[in-house]
Amino acid sequence: MTQEIFDEIDENEDGGLFEHFRYEVDPGQKMLRIDKFLVNRMEGTSRNRIQAASDAGCIMANGQPVKSSYKVKPNDIITIVLDYPKRELKIIAEDIPLNVVYEDEHLLVVNKPAGLVVHPGHGNYTGTLVNALAYRFKGLPLFNSEDPRPGLVHRIDKDTSGLLVVAKTEQAKLHLSMQFYNKTTKRAYQALIWGIPTQDEGTVTGNIGRSPKNRQVFTVFPDGEHGKHAVTHYSILEKLGYVCLVECRLETGRTHQIRVHMKHLGHPLFNDATYGGNEILRGTTFTKYKQFVQNCFSICPRQALHAKSLGFIHPATGEEMYFESELADDMKQLIEKWRIYTSSRPEE
Repeated sequence: MTQEIFDEIDENEDGGLFEHFRYEVDPGQKMLRIDKFLVNRMEGTSRNRIQAASDAGCIMANGQPVKSSYKVKPNDIITIVLDYPKRELKIIAEDIPLNVVYEDEHLLVVNKPAGLVVHPGHGNYTGTLVNALAYRFKGLPLFNSEDPRPGLVHRIDKDTSGLLVVAKTEQAKLHLSMQFYNKTTKRAYQALIWGIPTQDEGTVTGNIGRSPKNRQVFTVFPDGEHGKHAVTHYSILEKLGYVCLVECRLETGRTHQIRVHMKHLGHPLFNDATYGGNEILRGTTFTKYKQFVQNCFSICPRQALHAKSLGFIHPATGEEMYFESELADDMKQLIEKWRIYTSSRPEE
């Protein structure tokens, strides 16, 4: 009996960008082209869409990429990754400036500022990165649809700054999506967190899912109980008294992953209002210190998190691409303020 398993590539923010289908071919299946096999089983999916997925290496038979002409055989395990179907939402092209780090005919790498929402959603139908992309690429087929997420293969939160790659063609989008799905991309973030972890480097492993008490936030569940598997590797870069600068390397890409894992570790991100980092969690009771922290909150009025580096394989050339970005100015100022404070206070 043929079975289908649906999965979701949950790249940050509020849900998945891609869905994963898995089929176990019946023992009595006659040999049939894989594109015809999939069209017969995937309601509402065109043969052109399936062929594009094949061209991008997103269709596999028994773990190996295959072309659309591959003949399905009995007991084959067929998997395919597709982006979610288009939704009825008109994208308004808006001339919003973008900090472009790299661009060619296949993709674009941008350094997103804090405060810029990545794609339209509840309460944010204009002024997003996608609105800016629709304006910049209004002549490209991928950006002439009513898909609210054209070109997106991953996301970063509204109030997180840093690097993001955007596909400019359907094939590049599918190819890049497979890299995120297979966890072969390289992503490192820098964050300022409350307190100093007991070890200079470590790994946080814990399923992440929506909190049953508040659906707007996420939490860590014991392995196998609820949520989705998530792994974050961290290392301390600089100790600054009651806070420290850490590097976080993502092995998975769950919603709010670094923010949730750092809170679970007992070290919320500095000024992360969603996860309690906007309170004074470490330090003294002196009025002068409290005022200093409030000034720090004003300097960086968001969670202190920046997507510092991004690496992936170019979808057309096969070249290994790697990008780094400077910290956003508000985080630079925040860290420098803590350096000055730490150097001037007496040793305890």
